[in-house]
Amino acid sequence: MTPAAVLDVRDADLVRDGATLLHRVSLTVRPGEHWALLGANGAGKSTLLGLLGALTHPTRGTVRVLGEELGRVDLRALRSYVGHVNPRHPLRSPLTVRDVVLTGLTNSVEPVPRWRPTPEQVADAERLTDLMGLGHRREARWPTLSQGERGRALIARALMPDPRLLLLDEPATGLDVAGREQLVERLDALRTAHPALASVLVTHHLEELPTGTTHALLLRAGRVLAAGPVDGVLTGDLVSACFDHPVRLERADGRWSVRARRPAVTG
Repeated sequence: MTPAAVLDVRDADLVRDGATLLHRVSLTVRPGEHWALLGANGAGKSTLLGLLGALTHPTRGTVRVLGEELGRVDLRALRSYVGHVNPRHPLRSPLTVRDVVLTGLTNSVEPVPRWRPTPEQVADAERLTDLMGLGHRREARWPTLSQGERGRALIARALMPDPRLLLLDEPATGLDVAGREQLVERLDALRTAHPALASVLVTHHLEELPTGTTHALLLRAGRVLAAGPVDGVLTGDLVSACFDHPVRLERADGRWSVRARRPAVTG
């Protein structure tokens, strides 16, 4: 039996101030699938992620998140079952990594006054911190963390409510090579540890995709150019059309690299 969809988007449009940001977008994500959402700047990736995370409603069409149709469900309650990682987390206090991860249970930026986690919840926070490669940094304060460490702490935070869906909005932005590779390694470890978890990762760099990526959606000017298993979507021709530039893709050990496609030399 095919498992029920975690996300089911049918012919969704999103119009703001008279401008169509998304047009007839359809997407189905099932448990254990790990999608890459790729497109050039301004293609509508983050806008679509807002629909998938129950942050906005479609103007037309239907969006079902965890079986609930947007427009017929309390969005705040639905969001508690979706792990949405925002790299622009607005924390200002010098919380420890452990305390940042625990705020995932209260869905708050700062600790909630008079709320105390149970010993089991603290143990879960420490397990997820270890999974993200930050066990040695759990007492470190937020201002002292590198950008890569902050990103991995926010993933652990998003996992605290045990969501069925994880949404990652350009998690490798601004990372150096070491930070990017540490992130990719931990995302693959997460997929092994939580095999039923579905994820959608937004990026415009194929080099940032983990080896466990199973599906991809190419978005161009708010429209789906291609969607499905990665082997059929991440091709040189389709990615070239998506980014409006001729490129050549290579894949080694499950990771992608991209180079400009040079015109053939004739003599």
